[in-house]
Amino acid sequence: MTIGIETPGKIIAVHLNYPSRAAQRGRTPAQPSYFFKPASSLAPTGSTIERPAGTELLAFEGEIAIVIGAPAKRVSPEDGWAHVARVTAANDFGLYDLRAADKGSNVRNKGGDGYTPIGPVAIPTDGIGEDAWRVRTWVNGELVQDDTSDTLLFPFGRLVADLSQHLTLETGDVILTGTPAGSSVVLPGDVVEVEVDAPDAPGSPTTGRLVTTVTQGETPFGDFGAKPNVDDLQRIEAWGSEAEHANAVAAGRATPLEGAPDGPLSTEIREQLSGVAVATVSAALRKRGYVDIFIDGVHPNHEDDRILGTAKTLRFIPFRPDLFQSYGGGFNAQKRAFDTVNPGEILVVEARGVRDTGTVGDVLALRAQVRGAAGIVTDGGVRDFAAVQEFDIPVFSQGAHPSVLGRRHVPWETDVTIGCGGAAVQPGDIIFGDHDGVIVIPPHLLAEVAAEAAAQERADAWIAEQVAQGAPVDGLFPMNAEWRARYEAETTAEPDTSATP
Repeated sequence: MTIGIETPGKIIAVHLNYPSRAAQRGRTPAQPSYFFKPASSLAPTGSTIERPAGTELLAFEGEIAIVIGAPAKRVSPEDGWAHVARVTAANDFGLYDLRAADKGSNVRNKGGDGYTPIGPVAIPTDGIGEDAWRVRTWVNGELVQDDTSDTLLFPFGRLVADLSQHLTLETGDVILTGTPAGSSVVLPGDVVEVEVDAPDAPGSPTTGRLVTTVTQGETPFGDFGAKPNVDDLQRIEAWGSEAEHANAVAAGRATPLEGAPDGPLSTEIREQLSGVAVATVSAALRKRGYVDIFIDGVHPNHEDDRILGTAKTLRFIPFRPDLFQSYGGGFNAQKRAFDTVNPGEILVVEARGVRDTGTVGDVLALRAQVRGAAGIVTDGGVRDFAAVQEFDIPVFSQGAHPSVLGRRHVPWETDVTIGCGGAAVQPGDIIFGDHDGVIVIPPHLLAEVAAEAAAQERADAWIAEQVAQGAPVDGLFPMNAEWRARYEAETTAEPDTSATP
């Protein structure tokens, strides 16, 4: 491995730099941001990287690494590239299971031994411009990343200039310049290869392929430090998108989301809730202190619609021209949400209760239906309301409005905690709705609430029968001890099996 000196004094990595990656993440930074990687994380081509015991989300990031040739202190962006002597390939491995442990410093999730393979050859930059480079990554022989430096949000010279404002970049220092779209999770036995080249330069110089093989670790983390912690959001980010994660699940390479069909919404729970009213479930939640679980102000586009599914969230922020210019076009957060919703999920949209603008129209509603979404809930308006009403997918909203995106909202981010109709909604929460309204059920309460609500619904049906036969409601609704004894005697005589599959 040739990188200018045997061990660089500093290894600095950029968080987000490729537009393709920024689009995946749903945010485009105005300025670059960085973190350090330890020299002990360096590894040559042909090395192995261990996925620690008890973890699942080790991800690769193929990158172009630039090596400082002449020290840089307070240089300009125009002069920054002149301080780069060589370019090579790098792989910025990260363990998403430990992302929460360091709150952005990445010490543990990106600083492990072997987490920065680099090489095998460093290409001299003489006569080659900063926009002439290409990075490609293969996993088990399949090309998964392919991008070029002329697309960067922050060109190499600007990175050098920015960093040199704060610290002296010394000969041999290495800067990892960001990864493009396509970064994903690798499993033990997988082989990852990264190559950087300058295909249009004389001789088409190349680093050759930087090869790393993933192995399985056997030693668990001790109790004297942060333990691995994974949730659905980490899984989605690590795999790149919900669609990629779903494909990995189908291929047997990934753990299903907790909100997936084999997660909290089991067949038994769906059966229990099939004949239960939202009002009954809300009463069970109220007993447990959950009183602000109503998504207020929304109504179904079909009279008899019911929805039950796990939440996928989309957040709009108030309109501002400069932000809309940066976030409103292209494959924005709104399009990503509708293009990646999974079967059984319900798209929940935070529109801040603004009803005088559309937040979903016929094309996006149709896309959600085709992808198998269980419904859409927005505390804003619906465009093309009549057309959307013709679709099968249930849509709960504040009603019709003809405006297009860009009047009151900027599509901002997906898969985050939002506020919709006065209720907090997290990805994976259970969304349950009927003509009375829509409520949010925390997943950890789902089983007990569903069982209690199903039992209460049966009791309410029995009470209604007694009232229909002339019984007064005093003492019956709610049931006193006498009525309760009569109810239990009658219902246990012929066991009710409606709550079992």
